[in-house]
Amino acid sequence: MIKRVETGIPGMDEILHGGIPERNVVLLSGGPGTGKTIFSQQFLWNGLQKGEPGIYVALEEHPVQIRQNMAQFGWDIRPYEDQGMFAMVDAFTAGIGRSREYEKYIVHDLTDLREFIDVLRQAIKDIDAKRVVVDSVTTLYINKPAIARSIILQLKRVLAGTGCTSIFVSQISVGERGFGGPGVEHGVDGIIRLDLDEIDGELKRSLTVWKMRGTSHSMRRHPFDITDKGIIVYANKILKRGGIVEI
Repeated sequence: MIKRVETGIPGMDEILHGGIPERNVVLLSGGPGTGKTIFSQQFLWNGLQKGEPGIYVALEEHPVQIRQNMAQFGWDIRPYEDQGMFAMVDAFTAGIGRSREYEKYIVHDLTDLREFIDVLRQAIKDIDAKRVVVDSVTTLYINKPAIARSIILQLKRVLAGTGCTSIFVSQISVGERGFGGPGVEHGVDGIIRLDLDEIDGELKRSLTVWKMRGTSHSMRRHPFDITDKGIIVYANKILKRGGIVEI
């Protein structure tokens, strides 16, 4: 029996036929405004509710802003930080300003992958993390696409080796067909793509599991909504050009 990690996102585990296989590294790919960050934060929050410690690696946003954004959905992570169940890795501020006083795990030089991995590994060890989110992994190789796959594989070795199930948020531009970087999709165990498309004059959100090593999964494109409590995926519906159809 394969051990699975439930995302806890309504409808998502149904699409994944039970959840993400343990230790998998999943690329969560999508354009701006598709809900990638909310999805990944909801994954961590639901893990905390199950007693599974989690780490959020902040590469795109200030850690203070991330905590505030999560709290808007009712996901107050500060008590879990105090309990040693949640850690924020600050790879955004480089320790400039007041972050030095408040953040325990800081990456000072983002061009130094070894430092990044060392800080991440220490955080995982300290809280015995089970879930990790890197948001966004694209930041690590946006200026050096030739080594994108190498960076992904190095991170994967560390995370899978420590028993973590991980989500790498990947940014793509509007209308882009790929998943965010040359060869990146081959270095991960799973790919979930979020889309925002105009259908009959209205923007519709949808989600597709392109691959997931170790499990079967839905091969359909499912609509989802972002509510004030997070994401809801409609496993019993699919999105077609003509609109949403029940299955």
